[in-house]
Amino acid sequence: MTAAEYRELCRKGASRGATATARPRPDKPAVRKAKAPSRGPKGPQRDIFTETCLKQLGIEVVKEYQFHPTRKWRFDYAVPFRKVAIEVEGGAWTGGRHNRAQGFIADMEKYNTAALFGWRVLRVTPDQLLTSSTLELLRAAVS
Repeated sequence: MTAAEYRELCRKGASRGATATARPRPDKPAVRKAKAPSRGPKGPQRDIFTETCLKQLGIEVVKEYQFHPTRKWRFDYAVPFRKVAIEVEGGAWTGGRHNRAQGFIADMEKYNTAALFGWRVLRVTPDQLLTSSTLELLRAAVS
């Protein structure tokens, strides 16, 4: 699966959970769809990776997990009860944020702080995320 295909799957997954307002029709009043119950500030977030981990590994992976009590740092994915995180490092070939000086330094601060808090951070590219090697790496890290 390419990075573009992965982003498209994530985008489709995010749009499925969105709430919408029905268009008013002359014969019916406007009705709002009920919001799903939420866990945390953004509610439960699911995508193809979290579902794959649950189905294939039996591991509950949390997307966009905020690990620091005061900073707004989030891991792309985390298994909180085992303190294992997965960071998807985009832009490896295009000079993305993680490869520019300021982004690189900010990531170092985040990863070093995570290590002090007892976290193990696994780093992958978007192309590697849904591979069997990443799933096996995650399985080994949480065992």
